[in-house]
Amino acid sequence: MPIDFTLTAAQLRLRAVAREFANDILAPVVRAADEDPDPQSAFVRVKGAYVEAYKLGFATGFIPKRYGGGGASNLDLQVISEEICAVDPGFATVLLVNGLALMPLVWFGSEEQKRKWLPPASADPRGEYLAGWTVSEAAGAPGGTANFDSPAPYPAGVSLTATHDARNGEYVLNGEKYWPCNSGGWDLEGANVNVCIVRTAPEQGGASGLSAILVPRGTAGVSYAQPISKIGHRVCQNNHIRFENCRVPEENAFAVGHGDLCINRAFTWSGPVAAIAAVGVARSAYEYALDWAKTHTAGGDGPIMRHQAVGYALADVAMRIEACRAFSWKAAHYQDLNDSEGHAIGAMAKVFCGETLFDAVFKTMRIMGVNALDRRHPLERYLREAAVFPLYDAGNLGMQMRKIWQVMANPDFDPRALMESRLTPFEKVWPPRP
Repeated sequence: MPIDFTLTAAQLRLRAVAREFANDILAPVVRAADEDPDPQSAFVRVKGAYVEAYKLGFATGFIPKRYGGGGASNLDLQVISEEICAVDPGFATVLLVNGLALMPLVWFGSEEQKRKWLPPASADPRGEYLAGWTVSEAAGAPGGTANFDSPAPYPAGVSLTATHDARNGEYVLNGEKYWPCNSGGWDLEGANVNVCIVRTAPEQGGASGLSAILVPRGTAGVSYAQPISKIGHRVCQNNHIRFENCRVPEENAFAVGHGDLCINRAFTWSGPVAAIAAVGVARSAYEYALDWAKTHTAGGDGPIMRHQAVGYALADVAMRIEACRAFSWKAAHYQDLNDSEGHAIGAMAKVFCGETLFDAVFKTMRIMGVNALDRRHPLERYLREAAVFPLYDAGNLGMQMRKIWQVMANPDFDPRALMESRLTPFEKVWPPRP
């Protein structure tokens, strides 16, 4: 089969719709939302845009068609995400997290669970449906989530416990989560559903003691503090959640004893999307700086684009963008071929593009000089947004690089498998065996 980077007619239409939405509906509300000092208010400011995105299928289009979704491929998500992220990657994260939350149910849930929980996600007549991916926990000693699959028992790793009350047919949740996105909902009373990673076997390590459980909106014993205020992705809500004797029916649990696989596969699925999100931000910074270079003189006798140093810098940024877009598309194509089991290549794309394009955005600021610091221009916001990519979505140092290491350390790993888009082995081994 010849290598072809040409979008299909359907994908070209999808890109046109996504671009029109991003420029005409999202862009007019982004600046005020980003500058709002209240993180919950910033989130609510983009609710109208979210409703429109929902109507277009951008919020839940990844759900398989047999469960009411659009059945969008990973490559389709690339096309949509780049256009939205070129305007605001924080808003795109709100959409992405619906997938992080619901795709584990697609992969690991029972047929009964999928038919109960997935169709409502795509059938909200108000277009406000949100799913929360409720995994991360606060830093501490012990604390945090990067070593979720550590062999150490509770309280290391995930410390939100879910005790099985067999007599009443329930799980009882106690503990806290910190950083989950969408979980608080539009009113801080909860998302429509929170997919929580919990510790069902406190005496066991993360490779056997974790599970996933669905906590619907309105469940007693859950409270949400004011969302976290961040330097970037400010329109994306990140929550501090407390669970106090929160009772959930036992039939809401899935992947019991395999919650670590939910985490790994979800962040594998999202890796290429996070990669193309970085491309979108860098693209906007590049286009702005290119226009600046062609129209501003810096006190000289002509536009600064005439200077070789400026031209070389912009050429470097343009090359990085094209290389990272190709890598993102390759990783998404691999995921489509291998049922989102591209644990190495998904992480590689996310790490490489996030790290590469942060530097690219900073290069565009150097072209503008001190003017890039003026908040009348968007470059300072692009840099703040770019700073998020190496740190979020299973941080590069925290989880993603370790996942690549784990795949490569497997005795059956073939270094040419990624080149040929063949499945690479991924096992529940911590740390990776030599």
